[in-house]
Amino acid sequence: MEKVEESANKVEDEVERVMEQARELQESGAALISLLSNDEQSLRQKANSLDSSISRLRSSITSLRSQNLLDPKLADKLEEDLQTARRIITDGDAASFMPVKGQGRFLRMFLGPINVRAARKEIQLKVKEEYNSYRDKTAFLFLLFPLILLILRSWIWEGCLPAFPVQLYEAWLLFLYTGLALRENILRANGSDIRPWWIYHHYCAMATALVSLTWEIKGQPNCTQKQRGVELFLQWAMMQGVAMLLQNRYQRQRLYTRIALGKAKRMDVVWGETAGVDGQLWILCPILFLMQGFEAYVGLLLLKTAFVGVVSEWQVIFCGIILVFMAVGNFVNTVQTLMAKSRFKAKMKSSKSKQELKLN
Repeated sequence: MEKVEESANKVEDEVERVMEQARELQESGAALISLLSNDEQSLRQKANSLDSSISRLRSSITSLRSQNLLDPKLADKLEEDLQTARRIITDGDAASFMPVKGQGRFLRMFLGPINVRAARKEIQLKVKEEYNSYRDKTAFLFLLFPLILLILRSWIWEGCLPAFPVQLYEAWLLFLYTGLALRENILRANGSDIRPWWIYHHYCAMATALVSLTWEIKGQPNCTQKQRGVELFLQWAMMQGVAMLLQNRYQRQRLYTRIALGKAKRMDVVWGETAGVDGQLWILCPILFLMQGFEAYVGLLLLKTAFVGVVSEWQVIFCGIILVFMAVGNFVNTVQTLMAKSRFKAKMKSSKSKQELKLN
């Protein structure tokens, strides 16, 4: 009996000791959090002040340049210095203390009013690497999924696609583009430089995939004619998969080089389906323009099939309009990217020529 009481007392003492340690840990944690919160608030105020100073100085330089009150060479140097200063604070550990950008309605709709800005840089970089991995995986599926459907259409389904596999593919497209849009919005909130068009492009693709899920896939009779739009869409998807694979391979290497040279931030990503570098432009540009033209052709074909009465559902008209719109937007962004590269090369050649003249 005495041993039982002794054991009970011993356990009771240990429980009390654990309780006391828990209270001490809670007090220590609360004190540390309070101290860190005060330090973080001070750093945020400094970051806000510095960000405002950089914006103000940029506006002043622009104003003085427009009034010819500042030497152009000096203005370029000052703007470059300000850009370097901003890159230092946005691409380093101080980035988490910079003013948080608005997360937009899309993130609020899916995630609610939560802050997706990562507090530490290594977490932000993990988000970027996960995005790159997601693009790599989906590029292979983008190529293989429609290829399998077209092969089965010829070998097993006698030239007439059944509805379920096509709708399964469209459901996967909806999942794919929703995942891309979510990741890209989170990357933008964490300081990544993603062109807004590509996020809007994925919104349009989401809408197309969602509407196409309600599109009744017509069978016999005249299956080949009624499913011509579906067949062309699958062929275009295969072309886009090839382009994505090429870009994911070459452009990531280029991005790493730009980061090493200080021309890009570590959170930047490949700009959608438009960018290219010197060695791959001769390969990518024809593929990109061909893919964009084919996308517009598929959209126009869907509109034609609707207006001539072959397949007159509203889903066909909607998908046709969206495909044409995305093709035009992709083409415009591709041209803008090539023009920007051309201007940059001309500027670099001009600077190099001036330096050679000075040396001579």
